[in-house]
Amino acid sequence: MVAIIDYGVGNLFSLQSSFAAIGAEGTVTADKEVLEKADCILLPGVGAFADAAEKLRSAGLDQVLKALAAKGKPLMGICLGMQLLFERSYEYGCHEGLGLLKGAVRPIADVIPADYKIPHIGWNGLIMKQDNPLMKYVQPGDCVYFVHSYYAADCDEAVIATAEYGAELTAAVASGNVLGCQFHPEKSGEVGLKILKAFVEMGEKK
Repeated sequence: MVAIIDYGVGNLFSLQSSFAAIGAEGTVTADKEVLEKADCILLPGVGAFADAAEKLRSAGLDQVLKALAAKGKPLMGICLGMQLLFERSYEYGCHEGLGLLKGAVRPIADVIPADYKIPHIGWNGLIMKQDNPLMKYVQPGDCVYFVHSYYAADCDEAVIATAEYGAELTAAVASGNVLGCQFHPEKSGEVGLKILKAFVEMGEKK
């Protein structure tokens, strides 16, 4: 069972439907006991970093996630959920993240050409940087769907895939059992479903 964290931020129904499409059970929850029983945990997220981080802290879910990640349970963040895994974000100030991955979240405006539109919205091919079980069903160049104005930086060791949008931007990260996708697998068709399938299999092997 995949626990999809409900903290008021994210496309919960779309994710639940995507897991159902691959024959996996996706349970939307904020219950600590359910999270502990889950094979793996998915942290969704859309919107502002500071607001989402505060909602996690207010619900006590930040400490729960850190404890479960330390025990080796697969944890994957999606979009803003991936950004929350890092040490900090520079989105409208400087805000503390979960610190499960080394690095910081910075504006894509700092690295892309001035004439490129922000946010980065659309389909981009994945550039593979290192092998990881999360991408075992994905081929270089397979396209996934992005919607973001910020990207994960200072995290080269964890980067498993990038995408080109005027610059190479972090698309997916992994450090042990902690993983993240800047793109939306649940909006990325068959490629996204393959990634979610690989994530489920990581939980089954744990």
